[in-house]
Amino acid sequence: MVREDKTSWKANYFLKVVSLLDEYPKCFIVGADNVGSKQMQSIRISLRGTAIVLMGKNTMMRKAIRGHLENNSDLEKILPHIKGNVGFVFTKGDLAEVRDKLTESKVRAPARAGAIAPCEVIIPAQNTGLGPEKTSFFQALSIPTKISKGTIEIINDVPILKPGDKVGASEATLLNMLNISPFSYGLQIEQVYDSGSIFAPSILDIKPEDLRAKFQAGVANLAAVCLQIGYPTIASVPHSVANGFKNLLALAAVTDVEFKEAETIKEFIKDPSKFAAVAAPAASATAAAPAAEKKEEKKEESESEDDDMGFGLFE
Repeated sequence: MVREDKTSWKANYFLKVVSLLDEYPKCFIVGADNVGSKQMQSIRISLRGTAIVLMGKNTMMRKAIRGHLENNSDLEKILPHIKGNVGFVFTKGDLAEVRDKLTESKVRAPARAGAIAPCEVIIPAQNTGLGPEKTSFFQALSIPTKISKGTIEIINDVPILKPGDKVGASEATLLNMLNISPFSYGLQIEQVYDSGSIFAPSILDIKPEDLRAKFQAGVANLAAVCLQIGYPTIASVPHSVANGFKNLLALAAVTDVEFKEAETIKEFIKDPSKFAAVAAPAASATAAAPAAEKKEEKKEESESEDDDMGFGLFE
């Protein structure tokens, strides 16, 4: 098979980028640090039929996008995020599902000297199975140990790396000796592009219930502000009407002003016994259950007392 020249390859790459941007309205901008070719191949296989992974040089990706801005100016929002070792994952499906597949494709990896720790690393208390000649490694890292049955035992859990720390040669050697692979690498989602909007991947975790709660809280705050400053809006008018109606009822209760909605409260004021008659059934129903329980308790106590008395007389 004859390999195409560099000029043809670049032209075909630009066409591929443009066609994918036109065909797919959504994509992830992903970081590919520490992802090998074999892992990348497995990621492509796992996303087959769901998404397409496109990698390349940043300069070529920027040039292809800039040349396509005339057809879609929203793509300019992607340009500031094309930096470092990044690529695209194009999809027409659900973004959350594709995100989950990318997360599942991460693989465990050993710590290498010079790497930046993406997470905290803690060496658990354990018997390492290593001989006493390896004690110097633990002493260099200030890890408390003791010799147990001829092997080194770590006494306590020891944090050895924090997120962002650079892995030293001693840490890498020790973790490899203990067969600990503390890191996991894969395509790391950095930004999400969806139909002209670009946002952080954490937005995908927001549920409809969260949006509804935020909206209701915002409406409540708006209504409170409008009521306080006397500025009517759609959010505050129902509360203003309700408050005004309460004022009308209060006015009707102390004057001769009459209207249909105030008849009930006026009747209660004229004859409080009507209010007592309405409230009595509810109160009696509430008190009935405790009274019945007390009655049963008293009955049981009296029966037990009679039984004791009877037995006491004939014993």
